[in-house]
Amino acid sequence: MHDAGAAKPPFSLQLAVTLTAVIHSESDAGGFSAEIPALPGCYTQGETLEEVQANLKEAAEAWLASAHDHAARSPAEGAA
Repeated sequence: MHDAGAAKPPFSLQLAVTLTAVIHSESDAGGFSAEIPALPGCYTQGETLEEVQANLKEAAEAWLASAHDHAARSPAEGAA
């Protein structure tokens, strides 16, 4: 029988995820801006293409971590 009151052990899962990014050349300001449409609000910028790509990886990781933390909160904690 399953004990509904028993605490669930922590569960960790690491996955490789492929996301499509849109990178824009900023001719007026210089450098690049970028977004990941599948992650609303996930935007970044960089002076070089390499920098904006690295920033995109960091922004996506932060977005996903924030979404995970938000989803993991109990209803009693509410949204911050």
